[in-house]
Amino acid sequence: MRVQRVLMPGSEAESWTVLGDDQVPLEPVERFLGYLTSIEKSPNTVKAYAHDLKDWFTYLAGHDLDWRVVSIEDVAGFVAWLRLPPGGRDGKVAVLPAAGNHCSAASVNRKLAALTSFCEFHARHGVKLAGLLTTLQPAGRRAAATSYKPFLHHIARSGPQPQRVIKLKASRPRPKVLTAAEAQAILDACEHLRDRLLFALLLDCGVRIGEALGLRHEDMGIAERAVTVTPRRNANRARAKAGISRTVPASAGLMRLYADYLTREYGSLDSDYVFVSLWSPPYGRPWTYAAVYDLVQRLRERTGIGFEPHHYRHTYATWLLRRGAGMETVQRCLGHASITTTIDTYGHLTVEDARQTLEAAGWFTGQEVRL
Repeated sequence: MRVQRVLMPGSEAESWTVLGDDQVPLEPVERFLGYLTSIEKSPNTVKAYAHDLKDWFTYLAGHDLDWRVVSIEDVAGFVAWLRLPPGGRDGKVAVLPAAGNHCSAASVNRKLAALTSFCEFHARHGVKLAGLLTTLQPAGRRAAATSYKPFLHHIARSGPQPQRVIKLKASRPRPKVLTAAEAQAILDACEHLRDRLLFALLLDCGVRIGEALGLRHEDMGIAERAVTVTPRRNANRARAKAGISRTVPASAGLMRLYADYLTREYGSLDSDYVFVSLWSPPYGRPWTYAAVYDLVQRLRERTGIGFEPHHYRHTYATWLLRRGAGMETVQRCLGHASITTTIDTYGHLTVEDARQTLEAAGWFTGQEVRL
């Protein structure tokens, strides 16, 4: 089996499918992925679900199971199968206990989430899979312990809540945060103003790389010192993740760099896009993900710093929090639909961060009790 990229007829929208060994799309997977595309889920989400469901159907084929009548024990077997190295999944090669797990707990949980959505979709169409991977947990102490309570929480949480039956315990990795010296070294290693502007924008505004690559000149508010992120269809397939526009404050330095870029490198080029191909044809073509990651690889070699574009977003949020910005402000700037996403992702300040906050509050110097 393999995952195949496809273009939807009429709209040219990108989607993905899973082909069986006979090179024919797997019909239940095709229906589900087509549904995700029709409701405008991110192509990256559809692609990830396609790979996860390819693993599920590979497991079913290897164990002679019908996807319509599987049991919870079969799903548990799938989890154990995922943890095996690929070479040991067919049972022909013995796997030593010290070999370790192939898929991390977080990866397994992501695949189970995709499988849960797949089962719920087909349950709505008459296949009896509705209760396979989810159960209803009564609202109680665990729900009440949540630190953040959204508006109308008392209504939304009053009834039983769906919970996944199988979920591995996984610790949330701490986001990678660049130091000021690392961020400066990467900027200084850029040979062109376009490249420097890209990473300066990621650091100054915390936008995602797809949002940056989709920017038009009309989105760069020089006078207002603001950058507007607008979800739209882009020729380079760059995508803004959130479904609504947002405007992020920017520094005067970033706007000066943008003006210098237009004057010294962009020139009279006729293009709506901010980031374009300037030194290889076709000139003026919107810059692509692949081109950016080629640049990232070159900058890694020059600086010796292992970084990804998304690390700038983590750095932006963390620096804001360390400077006293509230979670609500960080949420709005990042474009998170829910503040719980911001809290879950960026509630990771270190012991030293806590120490500085306590010292600023006079905790260590103004104690009323002598220790």
